[in-house]
Amino acid sequence: MARGVADTEMIRRTNRERVLDVIRREGPMSRTRIANLTGLSNASLSAIGADLVAQGILSEVEDTQQENKGRGRPAIGLGHNRAAAYVILIELDVNRCRLSMLDYGGILVDRVETPLMPDQFHARRPDDYLLERIETMAQRNEAEMERLGAVALSVQGMLGPMRRGLKWSPIPDLAGVDLLGPIATTYGVPTHLYKRGHLMADGTRWLHPALAHATYATIFIGATVGMGLSFPSEGPLPADIGTEFGHMNHMPDGALCRCGAHGCIEAYAADYGILRAAYSVPEHTTPANAVPPGDFQQIIARARAGDRNAIHAFNNAGRALGFGINRLMSVVEISHIVLLGPGTAAFDLMRPALEDATLASLSGRINGVPQIILTADAGEPIYRGLMMKALTALDHDHFAPMTGTAARSIAE
Repeated sequence: MARGVADTEMIRRTNRERVLDVIRREGPMSRTRIANLTGLSNASLSAIGADLVAQGILSEVEDTQQENKGRGRPAIGLGHNRAAAYVILIELDVNRCRLSMLDYGGILVDRVETPLMPDQFHARRPDDYLLERIETMAQRNEAEMERLGAVALSVQGMLGPMRRGLKWSPIPDLAGVDLLGPIATTYGVPTHLYKRGHLMADGTRWLHPALAHATYATIFIGATVGMGLSFPSEGPLPADIGTEFGHMNHMPDGALCRCGAHGCIEAYAADYGILRAAYSVPEHTTPANAVPPGDFQQIIARARAGDRNAIHAFNNAGRALGFGINRLMSVVEISHIVLLGPGTAAFDLMRPALEDATLASLSGRINGVPQIILTADAGEPIYRGLMMKALTALDHDHFAPMTGTAARSIAE
């Protein structure tokens, strides 16, 4: 008897997940379309939909995707009850800290953004800083904080084994600190830590439907060089892998990288590496803390005007990226490369050297250069990836397992 009850409960949870997943991916829609996309019978879908509406997790809405729109009453579909829960997203990178509060439907409620100075965490612990930022958001949204469901952080660097902090980060003094524990203890909600490269790849798949079944790499080029690798999956979310692509060794004892090593891809392809080469600064010179966008655009203009040093700098950058892609292709068969960030503005200057280096291996010669997609704004894929991670975790871990009794308080 106990086994039968457990099996029934597992099936029930799985079916609820399927319904929540398809609405999360596709948006509000009719019960008939949900049944078609999930493979559930109309009877099962009706029962599950009724439970989710009664529990205040979903709500009845007009079906905006109705195929045969005509006269008469509009079809009624199911969508998220936006007030069922709220999440806070924290994007922490070398230049800024941005907090966004979203409702359960993924709609932005509030946003607070502050610049992050290079010495931000010299005198103040990063966990204290994050708690202060969340408290600022909480004071602005007291009613929404009553239904806070989760907090999710996007960070740069190498995650620790328990995914509660970082082993290394380009943000000084961020590594070696438990970033999640104090938040979870203070606000009593699940907290999640994600590597920015993972989110960049994940969010790109959500934004580019053509990549739904592709294996591809996303490479950020800007103040740093980062990568995410994403594989198609049978589940509602793609499996993704991020690597320290920018810190892969390109040239032994080569140019000095911000990480302290010599010869990293980033030391040639990031904006500071290009700046250093364009002005003939010795490779072992300490990298600039920041490169103003105007200065980088000036180097691009010099290269297009025929300046040899600037052209050489972009050739070096393209070659470093190309050999990195070359090595990646020898391990994983990828069909697309998505280049993101401000460095894409100079892709035409990097492209010849990048393609030559990519083709300089057996895999490159046989498979050719993967299709390249340029996306200047890396912020949107990262934000979309973080949003979908946070909301989908809320769907799977909190709302799908709920019993009717446990969920009734949401609707009240």
